[in-house]
Amino acid sequence: QVQLVESGGGPVQAAGPLRLSCPASGSIFRINAMGWYRQAPGKQRELVATITSGGSTNYADSVKGRFTISRDNAKNTVYLQMNSLRPEDTAVYECYARDVVTTSRAMALSPYWGQGTQVTVSS
Repeated sequence: QVQLVESGGGPVQAAGPLRLSCPASGSIFRINAMGWYRQAPGKQRELVATITSGGSTNYADSVKGRFTISRDNAKNTVYLQMNSLRPEDTAVYECYARDVVTTSRAMALSPYWGQGTQVTVSS
């Protein structure tokens, strides 16, 4: 089993920064992709950013230039540095790990998810 636990969320003033962290633990040999989704009340879940084990990144247009995703492969941890936050960034942010290879060298069929952390940006 693999567990992911987000931290770093909370209230923040508009234009301020916030950094989310999400370590993965369990029977992990390698994680090929990690990333962040978010869901605001009344809205669909939105992909925020992804990063591969090789460091390739992808961002939603709405966060390009403001958010930076990074990861520490040795710690199986993904981070999301959020700058210039806006009220519309308010959401529950969830991290995920996809294409996880376990210590038995089997690849998990489904991604693993964290429980989510609330980010609230006030104007």
